[in-house]
Amino acid sequence: MLPRPFGFADIARALAEGWTLTKATLGASLAYAGLFTLIGALILGGLLLQGFTPFVVAAAGAFMLVGPAILAGFFGIARAHEAGAKVGAGDTARGFASAAPALWALALVCALLFMIFVTDAAILYSYMVGGAPVWLADLIPVAPGVASFLFWGAVSGFAIAFLLYCVSAFSAPLLLERRAGLVDAVVASVRAVFGNFLPAMAWALLLSLIIIGSILLLPLLPLTLPWLAYASRALYRRVFP
Repeated sequence: MLPRPFGFADIARALAEGWTLTKATLGASLAYAGLFTLIGALILGGLLLQGFTPFVVAAAGAFMLVGPAILAGFFGIARAHEAGAKVGAGDTARGFASAAPALWALALVCALLFMIFVTDAAILYSYMVGGAPVWLADLIPVAPGVASFLFWGAVSGFAIAFLLYCVSAFSAPLLLERRAGLVDAVVASVRAVFGNFLPAMAWALLLSLIIIGSILLLPLLPLTLPWLAYASRALYRRVFP
């Protein structure tokens, strides 16, 4: 399975198509994304209440590692809309049910990398920040230990996120639509990323900035999450028509 080349214009068109689909399925999309927003609010709230404020940024970045696993629900919503059916909550479940079983192997990889990153970040936090609570008011000026944690946490996260992005950026959609087995889907994804390296990295950077920013400004997440999910679907269909 050979990917088609894509460029920055294709990314712009995918974003436009993703926004159009988000508006057309707003109720179901907001409801599904709202579930993850609620989970995020509980996690971030717990970190803030315990005085682990610097870890909030790491937690926001960690969400990117499980993002591919939640695409199925959005694919189910999009499929129902394209079929002309009334979109409802059941379409998110049907999105998971219709995916290839190998998707769960990919989800397991996502979960494993997520745990590796969180463990590494926790070790870095303990070593560089310590056990004393750090509240929001303590972040300005930024203490040297906090700055070191944010820097090295970002380095660690980048390495893991790059690996996962290459493997899953296009393999997850291929598995969701049962167009390839696990190995073929992963190989096709890696080919698509390295064959279009600059636009692929620009797309990865855009996804990261918007999603992490939306998690830190949590009320934005129910809107940006479906938008980028549908945009990812549109871009995937341009690369693998």
